Amino acid sequence: MPVITLTTDLGYNGFYVAAIKGSIISQLPDTQVVDVTHAIPSYNIAEAAFTLKNAYPYFPPGSIHMVCVDNNYDPNARFIAVLYDGHYFLGPDNGLFSLMMDKKPELIFKIGLRLMNDPQHFPIRDILAKAAVHLARGGKMELIGRKMSDMNYRTVLQPIIQPDLIRGSVIYVDSFSNVITNITKPVYKEVGKDRPFSIVFKRSETIEEISNSYSDVPEGEKLCLFGITGNLEIAINKGKASGLLGLHLGDIITVQFQ
Repeated sequence: MPVITLTTDLGYNGFYVAAIKGSIISQLPDTQVVDVTHAIPSYNIAEAAFTLKNAYPYFPPGSIHMVCVDNNYDPNARFIAVLYDGHYFLGPDNGLFSLMMDKKPELIFKIGLRLMNDPQHFPIRDILAKAAVHLARGGKMELIGRKMSDMNYRTVLQPIIQPDLIRGSVIYVDSFSNVITNITKPVYKEVGKDRPFSIVFKRSETIEEISNSYSDVPEGEKLCLFGITGNLEIAINKGKASGLLGLHLGDIITVQFQ
């Protein structure tokens, strides 16, 4: 059974998501349509990229991932189909895919399907859903578009690295209010070399130990750990770290080594 996932900033209220799913199932009834999320903040392609990057590897190879974030109607908008790591990704060419991919994709195609000449235009239904169904049926990318050598790229915010310091930032706050940074475990190990350290944020808050799980500290206590994403995470055991510690997207997190 083919798998098609949906990642959008459409929200869970209203009929938009249902219309997309209905369009897919009407064309291919045996498709398994999976919601990654529809709660991406409006136009926030960085959060969409982070979410999809950490979700898609758990789907079977050949899965088709439809992405519609920051996609206002524009008759000249370019939509692309990308083959990367054995998965298909479909969406507007707004730089989102470059933020989630660690290397150049195997194939990039400009989707040649056009919007209907109808005031009720809905690109994710009229273009992406049709392209996704085509691929789910085993169709070739060449039949839905023109091969391209490149796509729109955006710069991924990287931590600043010095011999005794890593200065990163908050890139994601999850539904439990855990705060995730752009400091990865390999970077931490390479710079730290098993030295003592202090993780500093909001000027006076510090943590001097990496935990293995949230329960390593008493309830209500703050901690740091490398979570499922492989990124350094600041949390409170059974608490809401973002609100209680005043940490939000873009805030600076520093790891200072001795």
